[in-house]
Amino acid sequence: MMTLSKGSRAALVALVVGILCLALEGVAPWLVSFPKGWVLPATDWVGSVMESFLALIKPAARMFSALMAYPMEGAGWILSETPWPLLIAATVALGWRLGGLAMALMAAVGLGAVLASGYWPESMNTLALVSVSVPLALLVGGAIGVLANEYPRVRAPVQALLDVMQTVPTFAYLTPLLVLFGFGPVVGLIASAIYAAPPMARNVMLGLERIEPEIKEAAVMAGGTRMQQLFQVEIPAAATQIMVGVNQCLMAALSMVIIAAVIGGFDDIGWEVLLTMRKAQFGASLLAGFVIVIFAILIDRMSGTLADERRRSYDGRVSLAILVLGAIVSLAFYGQLQHPGDYALFDSTADRVDAGLSAFTSANAELLTSVKNGVMFYVLLPLRIGLDQAVLPFTWGFVWTTGMSLALFAAGAVAGLFCAYRGKLTLGVVILIATGMLETGISQLPWPFVLVGVGALSFVAGGVRLAALSVVLLITILLSGLWERALLSLYLSGASVFACAVLGGAIGLASAASPMVWRVVRPICDMLQTIPLFVFLIPVLMVFQIGEFSAFLAIMAYAIVPMIRYTRHGLTETPAEMIEAATASGATRWQMMRDVRAPYAAPTILLGLNQTILYAFAMLVIAALIGTTGLGQSIYLALGQADVGLGISAGAAMAILALIADRIVQGFAEERRHALGL
Repeated sequence: MMTLSKGSRAALVALVVGILCLALEGVAPWLVSFPKGWVLPATDWVGSVMESFLALIKPAARMFSALMAYPMEGAGWILSETPWPLLIAATVALGWRLGGLAMALMAAVGLGAVLASGYWPESMNTLALVSVSVPLALLVGGAIGVLANEYPRVRAPVQALLDVMQTVPTFAYLTPLLVLFGFGPVVGLIASAIYAAPPMARNVMLGLERIEPEIKEAAVMAGGTRMQQLFQVEIPAAATQIMVGVNQCLMAALSMVIIAAVIGGFDDIGWEVLLTMRKAQFGASLLAGFVIVIFAILIDRMSGTLADERRRSYDGRVSLAILVLGAIVSLAFYGQLQHPGDYALFDSTADRVDAGLSAFTSANAELLTSVKNGVMFYVLLPLRIGLDQAVLPFTWGFVWTTGMSLALFAAGAVAGLFCAYRGKLTLGVVILIATGMLETGISQLPWPFVLVGVGALSFVAGGVRLAALSVVLLITILLSGLWERALLSLYLSGASVFACAVLGGAIGLASAASPMVWRVVRPICDMLQTIPLFVFLIPVLMVFQIGEFSAFLAIMAYAIVPMIRYTRHGLTETPAEMIEAATASGATRWQMMRDVRAPYAAPTILLGLNQTILYAFAMLVIAALIGTTGLGQSIYLALGQADVGLGISAGAAMAILALIADRIVQGFAEERRHALGL
């Protein structure tokens, strides 16, 4: 008697439930469409409770907001009143001290481009926001990390809180912040601090956890108090990992500047990007986005060197000389320098970009439309609503019939039986399930099938506890009335993640196989990772205008980098002894890649997939600004209407989807690590 594997049993259960739902759809339509009468007014309940709670703490929040206005205004005044030659010189001097000539030149060229763009005053306002929000985030994140390290009982709740903070879309918690602190730049500051605190907390926890036991024992034997051990021994020992947290904190705060502009109304570079996008001035929008990218690259490179144990210390006298030179130039030309906002040397370039874009889109309108419609009609729409509704005469040239559905299911059954005959029963059942999903569409899937299918997948990945957690969390979305929007979000993020996995995996494979390819791909990945989320919308809007296809491309551009990096890293980190054994056995290069490197790299590649999923969900809400539907649109609408209940409910629903996907992928990665003895 054949014993079925855990994966085969789970897949068969999901298949049976799916068949039953499709067979009983005519007599029990509630299996496909969840009855509205069963929906609980959860959004109203959440809104009522949160509004009562927010009203209770609003006086304290408004007082805190008023206090935070002083350091922000002070930082803004200092940065705006300091002569630009002195600021550029100070940055170049810091660049020399941290990274030598290369980093000093990068700082000079980068800030020179910012000055030439005419966005210098707006950029200083942005830096004022970052300069206040980052210390606040470092303080809060560091305190949380130390607290979790000192009290192991709170570690698990803190980890869960950080998971929630990093999976809830940023727009979701802007709504309660708007109610609490009102409209203004301070709200953007607080939102940036909240978003930037978790990376700091995680790296403090990780750094303190990885300290060698010998170091801790030496501190204890020296007779120091617990505070002395912590602040004089352990934190300095974990400094490298903590500086990684500082780097990530800075980047997270900078990535929030445009999102903060939505509720801040602040005359900063984020507001310029948002304003020019709304006016369809794509040349100016691209220029403002380019300024943010410059700051992101400079901050990333400079703060990143602090986390490098091999960093070299450069002569401080050169930095002092550069700083003195900047001060001399500022004093010598005081009152004679042109206002930094009046340079605007790139305005004609921005105008030419707009004109060139108009000419390009006009000349290639037919090609661009055919590409957009081809992907929409033949890929995205069938995934969304199924072949039975997507195949129409004006798109495919014919009507989908019942006979075609039967033929599709028959083809899927033949393929599934062939796989089962070859001993791959799980794969065969998965093919049948995928066939049914393609015919039905992700947004039209019966809710019992989704619950059972996700529960079965969770059971295979992490056991009964993960399965129960996943099903319970999905039921909360079902009962809240957000199910249809959740499936729409799942469809678009799923399609984007699949495209990233295929394309990013292929690029990662090519980068691992060829160092020359990696030399080309690496700077592109570096650039994509430093670009704030909103900036990804600009190029796709320039070419393809508003729509779901543009959102799909923007999500792909943002989420593909982890897949490339982790695939390449996993394939190149195979132990030398395994490579030697494969070489001795006569394996070719591609046999070694397929049979040795790929299996060993599977846990790392799955971690890349995990990050790609989280990136896709993060971008999904931003993409709602250019034409998507689903939970992202609900969150954005809630922000515009100050609807706390809808904003939190929709944000929690999206966080649930991201959290379940995260735990499932982590479960499979852990299983692979265990199988490899890692």
